[in-house]
Amino acid sequence: MAPPRGGRRRRSFRPAGRPRPRSRGGSRGSRGPRRPAPAPDATAAERSAVATTVIPRTVAVPERVSVRELAELLRVGPPVVLKELLGAGLVATVNRELDRAAASLVAGNLGFRVEEADAANGAAAAAPAAPTEAPPEPAPPEVDTSLPPRPPVVAVMGHVDHGKTSILDALREAQVATGEAGGITQHIGAYQVEHDGRTITFLDTPGHEAFTALRARGAAVTDLAILVVAADDGVQPQTVEAISHLRAAKTPFLIAMNKIDLPSADPDRLRQQLTEHEVVVEDYGGDVVAVPVSATTHEGLDDLLEMVNLVAELEELRATPDGPAEGTVIETRLDRSQGPVATAIIASGTLHVGDHAVAGEAGGRVRALLDEHGRRLRSAGPAQPVEVLGWNELPNPGDRLEIVENDRAVRTVTATRKEARQQRAPEAPRRSIEDLLAQLSPDQAQELPVVLKADVHGSLEAIQAALAKLETDAAKVHILYGAVGRITEGDVNLAAASDGVILAFNTQNPAPVRRLADQQDVMIRSYNVIYNLLEDVEQTLRALVEPEVREVVLGHAEIRAIFRASRARSVVGCYVQDGVIRQGARARVVRRDAEVYNGRITSLRRFKDDVDTVEEGYECGIGLENFPDPQNGDVIEAYGRSA
Repeated sequence: MAPPRGGRRRRSFRPAGRPRPRSRGGSRGSRGPRRPAPAPDATAAERSAVATTVIPRTVAVPERVSVRELAELLRVGPPVVLKELLGAGLVATVNRELDRAAASLVAGNLGFRVEEADAANGAAAAAPAAPTEAPPEPAPPEVDTSLPPRPPVVAVMGHVDHGKTSILDALREAQVATGEAGGITQHIGAYQVEHDGRTITFLDTPGHEAFTALRARGAAVTDLAILVVAADDGVQPQTVEAISHLRAAKTPFLIAMNKIDLPSADPDRLRQQLTEHEVVVEDYGGDVVAVPVSATTHEGLDDLLEMVNLVAELEELRATPDGPAEGTVIETRLDRSQGPVATAIIASGTLHVGDHAVAGEAGGRVRALLDEHGRRLRSAGPAQPVEVLGWNELPNPGDRLEIVENDRAVRTVTATRKEARQQRAPEAPRRSIEDLLAQLSPDQAQELPVVLKADVHGSLEAIQAALAKLETDAAKVHILYGAVGRITEGDVNLAAASDGVILAFNTQNPAPVRRLADQQDVMIRSYNVIYNLLEDVEQTLRALVEPEVREVVLGHAEIRAIFRASRARSVVGCYVQDGVIRQGARARVVRRDAEVYNGRITSLRRFKDDVDTVEEGYECGIGLENFPDPQNGDVIEAYGRSA
C-alpha cells in the first residue's frame, strides 16, 4: 500500500548495478539516467524486468577533473560526489582534483557509462567504468612541467657527534646546537635555508631511526639525503647503519666529509673506508658525491648546497601551491600550553589557518601555524615545514595530512578510521617463515631481506660469510644491516620497511623491542647455535624458489571388507595390490573407472598395531577421512607430491 502523499517514503537497498536515486543536493530537473516505466497492463514478471532495466548515459571524463566539475558533468550536487568518494575511503573537497580512475569510480557508482575525454581535441574513446568493488588507489603524481618547481626536502643523517646539527647551524646561521642537551639533537627539526635564490628544506634527524620509521609507515618524504661523516673519526657503526637504511630506501645521497679543518682529519682514509662499505665516491671513479666541509670555518658549505640544488634540478621536483593542502606528519609532541602539536611538511597545495585537517585518526581545525623559529604564519605551501596546532589528539609520524570540508567531515573520517583499525586489531601478527614468504611480492620472491645482529664481530663475520655461501642463482640473502649488539627499535623499523626478518645470534632482545616487533609484524629469530641459523635460512631460500610440483603414485589397495566406525567414518579392510600404502598420504577412491573420493589416509593398521607403511601383498586396515560410503571392490590409490 502506497504511503500517503507528503509522507516519508522508506529507503530501500539499491541492487548492484542500479544507479542511485537523485540526491537532494542536486538540481530539481537533473535526474541523471531514467528508468522506463512499465506498461499499465504489464505482468508482474514484466514489471520486475522493467524495474531492473537501466538506460545508461555516457559521460566523458577528462584526465584530471575537480569534484565540482565532476558533479556538473554528472548533473548531481557536489555532496553526492563527496559522499561516494568518502565511501571509497578517499577524503576530498569540492575543489580537489581527481584522477580519471577516481572520477570513473564515482560515475560508475551513479550508473553512468564512462568514456575517456581526449584533452587535445575533445574526442572520446570508449572505456569501461572503473570497478566498484575496490576503492581507487591514489595514483603517484606525474611530473608536470607546467607546475612551478618546489624546494627539495633533504634528510641529514650520520653518526652521533659527527656534526649534523652543527652543519645546519652553520647553514642557517643560528645557534641551534647550543640550545640542545649536550649538543645532541633530541627531536626531528625541519628547517629551510636559501642559496642562490633557491630554498632547501632540511630534516635534522636523531640518527637513522626516524628516517626509517617514516618509511616503514609508507611515508616517502625526503628527496635526497646528506650523510655526514667526520673526517677525523671516519666510518662508525651508525654511519654503516645509515648507509644500509638509505640503500634499503633507494634514496640518493651525498657525503659531507665534515671537520676537515682539524689537524687529525684524513679525507683520503675516509674515502677508503667508504669504499670498504661499497660506497665509491667520485674521486675514486664512483657515482657518490663527497664534499669536504667544515661546520666551524664554513668551508665547502656553498659547494654542498650547490650539489643539493643540482640534484634537485635533475629530479624536476614540482608541486602546485593551488588547492587544499596535502602533506605528511614528521613528528608530534604534546605541549603543556599548546596541546597536541604536529610538525608537517606540505607536499602540494597550501595549508591555511582555519582549515579542517585530518591525519590518520586525528583531526581538528587548524588553530595556528608556526615556522621553525616559532613565528606565526597565515599559510604554508609546498615543501614548507610547519608546526600545526589545533588537533583533537596526537597523530602518528608518517600519517597523511589532508583537508576536509568541515568539522562534521573531520568527525566522520576519524571515526571511520578508528572503526577500521579496531576491526583489524584481532588479527594476529605474522610470526612464521611461511607468512613472511606469503607477504613478499613477486619481485621480492627471490631475495630474503635480513637484519643480522650478533654478540661479537667474530660471530658476525662468520655468519655473514656462511650466508653468502648459501646464495644460488635462484635465491639469495640480502643483508640489509649487520652489527654487533642487542636488537634495537631501529632494527625493527628497518626490517618492517623492507619486509624482512631479524636474525639474532647470542644477543639480547629487550621487551620494548619485542612489543614494537609485534606491532610492526616483524619476525625475530634468535639462535645460539650457528648451524641452526644456517639451516633455517637454507630452508627458507629453498621455499623462495617455487618448485615444480608433480604427483607421485605410491600404491594401490583393493577394498575387501567394511567396518563402520561412525556415521561419517569407516575403516576398510584392504589388500595391497602394488607399491606401498603410507600413513597420512593423500588417497583417491576409484569405483568403476570413476573417482568417488579424494582425501587423506587417517589411520593404517596391521592386525591391532598402528603402522607407518604396508607393502605389496599384505592385508591392512585403512581409515579414510570423511568417506562414509565405501564399497567392496573399490580401489584406493595412495599418492603424494614431490618437487
